[in-house]
Amino acid sequence: MPAAATATATATATAVPAAAAEPSVPTPLPVLGRDVAVPLVTGGEVTYAALDYAASAPALQRVWDDVAAYAPYYGSVHRGAGYLSQLSTDLFENARRTVAGFLDCRADDQLVFTRSTTDSLNLLAAVLPDGCEVFVFETEHHAALLPWQRAGRVTVLDAPDSPARAVASLERALADRDPHGPALVCVTGASNVTGELWPVRALAAAAHAHGARIVLDAAQLAPHRAVSVRELDVDWVAFSGHKLYAPFGSGVLAGRADWLREAGPYLAGGGASRAVTRRADGGVDVEWHETAARHEAGSPNVIGAYAIASACKALTEAGFEALAAREDALVRAVREGLADVPEVRFLSLFGDDAPRVGVLSFVVDGWNSSHFAAALSAEYGIGVRDGLFCAHPLVRRLLGGDTGGAGECGAPEAGALNAIRVSFGAGTPEEHVARFVRAVRELVRDGARWTYRTVEGRCVPDPSATDGPSGA
Repeated sequence: MPAAATATATATATAVPAAAAEPSVPTPLPVLGRDVAVPLVTGGEVTYAALDYAASAPALQRVWDDVAAYAPYYGSVHRGAGYLSQLSTDLFENARRTVAGFLDCRADDQLVFTRSTTDSLNLLAAVLPDGCEVFVFETEHHAALLPWQRAGRVTVLDAPDSPARAVASLERALADRDPHGPALVCVTGASNVTGELWPVRALAAAAHAHGARIVLDAAQLAPHRAVSVRELDVDWVAFSGHKLYAPFGSGVLAGRADWLREAGPYLAGGGASRAVTRRADGGVDVEWHETAARHEAGSPNVIGAYAIASACKALTEAGFEALAAREDALVRAVREGLADVPEVRFLSLFGDDAPRVGVLSFVVDGWNSSHFAAALSAEYGIGVRDGLFCAHPLVRRLLGGDTGGAGECGAPEAGALNAIRVSFGAGTPEEHVARFVRAVRELVRDGARWTYRTVEGRCVPDPSATDGPSGA
């Protein structure tokens, strides 16, 4: 690319309109959909209370505005001679640098844009060296538990009941491995079920002391707390844009370059290859890139990468200390607001007082969780999640394998073995949490006001019913 064109593209990239920085928080950050009204089965409408941030967080308004401002300038990334292609390439690579700074990556780390946390960890599983043994706790989300099953030897550790026991369990397992070859530890930063923070720095120290590497699943951590690759001393970190207020189909794997560089490309195709030539025997020889492009075959998701970078900037400017303090207050509001409701039991590995992000799971005596979640939605306009949260071994352990049932709805595959999860973050208004607490108290005290039935495994309001109790 000519120097003049590069300078022009860079100047224009920085000139693409961007939203103003958010003020310091005690108020929630503006998110898309914050004024959406939804119908209630009992009549009328109410502003939707999105309390399922752990599944997908709404887009920050600033992220949406930044993406909308860039959209008219969208062009193909890399090697395009046109102005918009050069501009988009510059935005894409600037996004990579912004996200690397957000994660406090080391100078020689690589940052690969992927589709999601699941994609990132499957990429890492695909580049493990021969003979590598993977150590993972049964408490992990399936995205961090399952990719290694195809990669070789996997040791699944039992759920610990304290951070200290998590570290001790890992140390024993690593010390006992035979042969003492390459090893990888995969651990979450914050549980997607209980919200509890894991002792990542101590686990990293244990891994390195025994010649292993460690990858951090930061899908639930990065939206709530600052993540520093250097301070945590992890070898890789993975997270998703859709949980970081940037739901545009992009994710990140960042960390050590050697395993990524030494393995074949995750996907073969254009962009990953530096040169392709025909051999005399008619075959094809390929020289692959040694940069992050090696694992970014195909046309990259420029908008997804730019959205993640925008979210990283917005959260950094808002300040994680202020965001975490506000979120802690919301967690206390839920727990204290339901403390005198004995039917509500919160799920925890490390104890009720363990530090956590804005994720809480619970069960309600006398209710099937699917039924309870359906009533919260249909009668109060509150969106939560019910089920096993793609962490089946953990939820089953926390529920004690109890399959005793109550209520009339629930997924037939798991019966009553499910829970309810409420989760929130930087965009959650206090009113939504207050409405949730009030709704839980009313449902426990008075029961549902509508009849529900199971349709294709989901509990839904019965359209043939009239206003009246459901029998829960």
